[in-house]
Amino acid sequence: MTFSLLLSMSAFALAASISPGPVNIVALSAGTRHGLRASMRHVAGASLGFTLLLLLIGLGLHELLASWPSIIEGVRWAGVAFLVYMAIKLGVDNGQLGEGGDTRGPSMWQGAIMQWLNPKAWLASLAGMGAYAANGEVGLILRFALLYLVICYLSIACWAAAGAFLRHWLRDAAQVRLVNRVLALLLMVSAGYLVVAVR
Repeated sequence: MTFSLLLSMSAFALAASISPGPVNIVALSAGTRHGLRASMRHVAGASLGFTLLLLLIGLGLHELLASWPSIIEGVRWAGVAFLVYMAIKLGVDNGQLGEGGDTRGPSMWQGAIMQWLNPKAWLASLAGMGAYAANGEVGLILRFALLYLVICYLSIACWAAAGAFLRHWLRDAAQVRLVNRVLALLLMVSAGYLVVAVR
């Protein structure tokens, strides 16, 4: 793998991973609500879930999807439902910061499932593998996936760290509720966009 190819892959992975999206919004919320340490399960699950999706796309899942377009439509609608569910959870949260309460934060499984229901993750996987490993060379697919795993992990962790930083400025439950409702609104906007895109 040449240095220029490595640099190009890294830039693609960074742009796709660090840009705003449902997974990053939940990471930000988790950092704000539960702190950085408790948020890292979500970060790890989302990174591993995305990497598995990327690998499967590279190894031929895209061919199955081309034969069964209803699978993609089902994933979109499941993504809409999951985003609405996460938005409702955020919107009704009482705003109490972790001390003495539930400090667990989102689970690793929730992070992984979110990626599989996240259209942004599917688009990034299809575009990335199409651009860098379209010939199906397994070694290249594996190297790209490993590089993406590291960059994805660090990118989502940055959102969780931003939330943990924000946590220090939030002095009461009312402020946390306000932040949560803004983030819930962003998730609902994402869900609404998917509904329009599905039509």
